[in-house]
Amino acid sequence: MRVVAGSVRGFQLVVPSGKKTRPTSNRIKETLFNILQWDIAGSCFLDLFSGSGGIAIEALSRGAKEAVLVEQDREAVRCIKENIKHTRMEDSSRVMAMDVMQALRRLEQSGQVFDIIFMDPPYHKNLEEKIISYLLRSSLVKQESLIIVETALDTDVTYMQDFDCTVERIKEYKSNRHVFLRVEK
Repeated sequence: MRVVAGSVRGFQLVVPSGKKTRPTSNRIKETLFNILQWDIAGSCFLDLFSGSGGIAIEALSRGAKEAVLVEQDREAVRCIKENIKHTRMEDSSRVMAMDVMQALRRLEQSGQVFDIIFMDPPYHKNLEEKIISYLLRSSLVKQESLIIVETALDTDVTYMQDFDCTVERIKEYKSNRHVFLRVEK
């Protein structure tokens, strides 16, 4: 697991042991950021269910202005902090070691607004719909914010067509997919 491109390209990331997290492969990460290339520079990036922090660190490496990483697993938070320290990204990142919904409420109270929100919740727990609904009703997103949802391939995502946003793209891989939602508010 490494940073694919940008200012800290090639940096090897520490990942949590065990199967609690699913680190995004370098190939999928590269594809994701090729899709995001025109949105990333200068953006405020939110990474929900951060795991090792690899997605947010990749965003910062490629020019995001700041990133907030939300993760509640202690081992994963330890890895995130180690990865941020070694990439020297402490000044442009913030780690919130807590439940995602609790973090979203705190971020909204602080007036934070994000250009890009990436979420990779545990598969088959039906968390996506609840979080997307909250985000779209919140002040955390603005017109043109982009929400990227990673799901297992067998997860039904047809309900996303009913949200107040545009399903811009669905990119499928061998066992998972990324759904790109553009906010219309």
